Amino acid sequence: MSDLKIQLRDQVLNAVSQGQQLNIIGGDSKSFMGRAANGEPLRVSGHQGIISYQPVELVLTARAGTPLHEIEAALAEHDQMLAFEPPKFGRDFASGVDTQCVSNSTLGGTLATNQSGPARPWCGSVRDHVLGLGLINGRGEKLNFGGQVMKNVAGYDVSRLQAGAMGTLGLITEISLKVMPKPAVTQTLIEPMTVDHAITVMNQYSAQSKPLSGACWYGGSLYLRLSGAGSAVQATVKQWTARSDAELMDPQSAERFWCQLRDQTLPFFGTNSIDAVSTVAADSAALESATAYQRALWRFSVKPTADQPEAINGDWLIDWGGAQRWLRTISAAQRSMAEMETMAVAMAGQVSLYRGGDRSDEVMHRQTSALQAIQQRLKRSLDPSLVFNLGRLYRWM
Repeated sequence: MSDLKIQLRDQVLNAVSQGQQLNIIGGDSKSFMGRAANGEPLRVSGHQGIISYQPVELVLTARAGTPLHEIEAALAEHDQMLAFEPPKFGRDFASGVDTQCVSNSTLGGTLATNQSGPARPWCGSVRDHVLGLGLINGRGEKLNFGGQVMKNVAGYDVSRLQAGAMGTLGLITEISLKVMPKPAVTQTLIEPMTVDHAITVMNQYSAQSKPLSGACWYGGSLYLRLSGAGSAVQATVKQWTARSDAELMDPQSAERFWCQLRDQTLPFFGTNSIDAVSTVAADSAALESATAYQRALWRFSVKPTADQPEAINGDWLIDWGGAQRWLRTISAAQRSMAEMETMAVAMAGQVSLYRGGDRSDEVMHRQTSALQAIQQRLKRSLDPSLVFNLGRLYRWM
């Protein structure tokens, strides 16, 4: 365990006095997200360790640089888990080697980028599990928000504002969050079907009082994960297999699939893999262009029941029961942000350029002038000298 709060605060104060900008870096597993980073590195990975863990109270507090695998190992000893299933990004995207879910992903980076896995629609997001946090603001002040109990309502909910802020609203130092018991039984059904049919089925099943914990369409098949009490899971499996052609996956294959989906290590997510690119590259010239440039990965957050757009020279993966839709295109240059925003709005949602493409341009869905004004006021309140991750989320923030 290492408490580096004093050193981190001194670095912030030094940057403020010298008019420098800082680029917050944790495990550096999410450097591809957001716009291009600027500023001197402010490394948080050394500020790590579990501060307190109360299994009976289902509450854990850890420093921001604590690796996720360390937290999950501690929880596993008490048969507990992070229910929002944070991705750990275990693939070395430069070489295409699957590192089996081992990475340097940290708790602070998970909150800063608002990352949640396949169970998000049913178990909530990382934002929903945060109880409180410690923060160093742009004045070098150490602040605390929220608390370490589930019914804490004191003060402004700044802790949840940090979800997806990409480090622009201060330096997170520690996080308190609620944890959950692991389910007694988990089983997965798989059934080949078209994407349109899959979206319909996912929404029908999501509306039922069943122990659904994952619903994904990938590679022409629908995957449905059931987690909970053994009797509830078995009864649902019997009911759903009786009315369809769904089959039960063997536990090891199912666990590997959901792990790869969570950590984005499925071939679909690869950037420079020849096999991944070849599915959308029509000729050798396009294939060469795709491998040289990195295929663009777009993330759509939309209405779960929205109709699926027609194929646009790319591959789709549908997760979160239809609410999260990934599109892999050959090149960001061939598909503009404006075009993708139009598609997202038609699906009653938003879009972001998640990976690849031109990171110097805007990569997040455009905000209204009113929302821009609010976000800029928040930025100025917490970071008046514009020290932290300037422009990482939006060019204007």
